[in-house]
Amino acid sequence: MQRSVAAERTSLDPLGAGALLAGVLFACVGAGALIGTLAGSVGVGVAIGAVIGIPAAIFLVYRRYSGAF
Repeated sequence: MQRSVAAERTSLDPLGAGALLAGVLFACVGAGALIGTLAGSVGVGVAIGAVIGIPAAIFLVYRRYSGAF
């Protein structure tokens, strides 16, 4: 018995996608701030965390919801 393609699709949950996007971004910025504090410059750490966090968050949302499109 074959499974239908529509049954395997994940539904797009905008609230979940936004929460995942924000959560990953805030986690990366927080980690950058912590590392920046230890290194002596919080601002630089936050900036580096944001630069790493934005593409990471987009990639994870795309990976999670790629079957919805």
